[in-house]
Amino acid sequence: MSAMFRSLSVPNYRIWFAGALVSNIGTWMQRTAQDWIVLTDLTDHNATAVGIVMALQFGPQLVLMPWAGLIADRFNRRRLLMVTQGLMGLLGLGLGLITVTGVAQLWHVYLFALGLGIVAAIDAPARQTFVSELVSDDKLSNAVALNSASFNGARLVGPAAAGLLTVAIGAGWVFIINAVTFGATVLAMAMLRTKELRPQPRASRKRGQLMAGLRYVSHRPDIVAVLVTVFLVGTFGFNFAIFTATMATVEFGMGAGEFGFLSSIMAIGSVAGALLSARRSRPRLRLVVAGSAVFGLSCALAAVMPNYVTFAVSLALIGFASLTLMTTANAYVQTTTRPAMRGRVMALYMAIFAGGTPLGAPLVGWVADQYGPRWALGVAALSGILAAGAVLFWMVRYRSLRVRYRPGRTPRLLLRHDGDGRDLVAGTPETATREIAIVEATASR
Repeated sequence: MSAMFRSLSVPNYRIWFAGALVSNIGTWMQRTAQDWIVLTDLTDHNATAVGIVMALQFGPQLVLMPWAGLIADRFNRRRLLMVTQGLMGLLGLGLGLITVTGVAQLWHVYLFALGLGIVAAIDAPARQTFVSELVSDDKLSNAVALNSASFNGARLVGPAAAGLLTVAIGAGWVFIINAVTFGATVLAMAMLRTKELRPQPRASRKRGQLMAGLRYVSHRPDIVAVLVTVFLVGTFGFNFAIFTATMATVEFGMGAGEFGFLSSIMAIGSVAGALLSARRSRPRLRLVVAGSAVFGLSCALAAVMPNYVTFAVSLALIGFASLTLMTTANAYVQTTTRPAMRGRVMALYMAIFAGGTPLGAPLVGWVADQYGPRWALGVAALSGILAAGAVLFWMVRYRSLRVRYRPGRTPRLLLRHDGDGRDLVAGTPETATREIAIVEATASR
């Protein structure tokens, strides 16, 4: 099996991957149908309402983060995931039933979004860190990247299917279909070969374990730099539902099918970014910088696209840059964190990534309502540029990043730094490469 798919050589990971793929397709179907009914059926194209739904769905991760991470570090993650996935299926079923019967109102969607957000807050760190129990450490970065490829590969199918099904049978049945897909993950969990799982060290039950995770991160300046990047881009940049919905309807006058197609186009770039990340043996901070910068520039490009077709094409570049950034950041944090701390650190990561949505989504929705969706994309562009600048500042300030240009000599351009700083944490098994990167500038002689 090629290096890109080496984690699939592990039977347990194959089972997990198959179940997650089916569930991910259903998740994207529900997200698309939910945004559509809020924007077109329950409001008069109110982007702020879509932002509020996103805030309610992702906000609990910010509030519940300390406890969710500790739960993931302390309890059996496989059993925990079976419970959370089952509960999310029931919530999807409930939303589907009230929509099919025609009694759904905007506040109902708000309540279901909040309920889903609470369960997802417990689910997220357990799901992220459960991968380390499925594959060996040398395959962990690859498995994280393939998880992202699965999630975004589902985006190729889910939104387009949701758009067509919403027109054909209604959004309520899309929610019910999603409820059924959660059963795939529960079934996959039941089918895992438990004797082949790799149990990770559990957090002790002594007092102070919530703060221990925060103290660990505070002594890892490289992780802090990544978290700042994730906050900026996750809060102000990753509001794709608002961008695509308002550009499709307000700017270009399109319907549900065309709206769903935009998400699928973005997913093409996302899958490409995730698969390229899967080829790399280890995640590196320079890819976080590059991904942030390209994300910002691609959002700026999308903001000035003159028509639906050119805008759709630009979304593929946004998808590629966003997944390169987030897959690298996720894998970097997981692979460089102590196993006993991984749940709490990943809970903090997910809280900052998704928990920033309650701040960013309503603001971006307001910008779209007041000034138009193109200016909302401008906010996303600025977030990417600032995120890249944040990591570069950390590298210059703390890791002695220096660039030298030497005309007439080879190599002409030298990029030097003191590694990623992981060796500064006493007692950790990780060590910095302290590499010197050399970039050769080509020029005609």
